[in-house]
Amino acid sequence: MNTQVISTRWWSTASFGTPAEASPAELSILGAHLELCKASHRPLFALQCLAQTMHGFVVTRFVTTLVLLVLLIGIVSLVL
Repeated sequence: MNTQVISTRWWSTASFGTPAEASPAELSILGAHLELCKASHRPLFALQCLAQTMHGFVVTRFVTTLVLLVLLIGIVSLVL
């Protein structure tokens, strides 16, 4: 028993058969939006950059960082 399903659905886009391109007005609005987003998230972006820098430092010097951390904990436990 072979049944064939024929789909009559036609897909259409907003470009109406022409290549989809962004207009200069759309690009301008997008640029303004991105600037607004960047300005509102600037403190978090700086914190993220700092965290990535620290992560890069610790990862490349993992054993040294671990030894220094153990020494610091040992010194603090002796003092207190």
